[in-house]
Amino acid sequence: MVPLSPQPLRIVLGGDDAGFALKSIINSNLIASPHVANVTDIGPLNTSDKTAYPHFAVAAARLVASGAADRAILICGTGLGVAIAANKVKGVRAVTAHDSYSVERAVLSNDAQVLCLGARVVGTELARRLVMEWLQYRFDEKSASAEKVRAIGLYDERLEDEETTETRL
Repeated sequence: MVPLSPQPLRIVLGGDDAGFALKSIINSNLIASPHVANVTDIGPLNTSDKTAYPHFAVAAARLVASGAADRAILICGTGLGVAIAANKVKGVRAVTAHDSYSVERAVLSNDAQVLCLGARVVGTELARRLVMEWLQYRFDEKSASAEKVRAIGLYDERLEDEETTETRL
């Protein structure tokens, strides 16, 4: 594990109504963590908010991509839909993980900045543990995986170039 950075992380939290209860618990844990500078909960802010998860997932991913946040945690029923939506944002690597090894490798091998969890897949205690583990990992730019992560970033650039070319045609 790469040592903790001296700076606590700025976290964005979001999801949907299916993930609301777990998101609320995770929010409390994050606020109490010394590894977290601040938490921005972008919603939903209550169980009656039925806004579709892609809106919250993309908003959170944009905050990460812009540098306004270091990482995001997204919680929906399965953790799958929020990951798909967040990965639409250039520069964002979102993963769904439901075990410790996947959480570890998500950061250490893939520099994932967004952790997605399924409230209907993992129990509360497991989710809390996975989030606390995830906060402690830092990607090492000198690791054997760094070149692979850079390659992923190049695809973001190429896709953007292709979209620009198609728009001109």
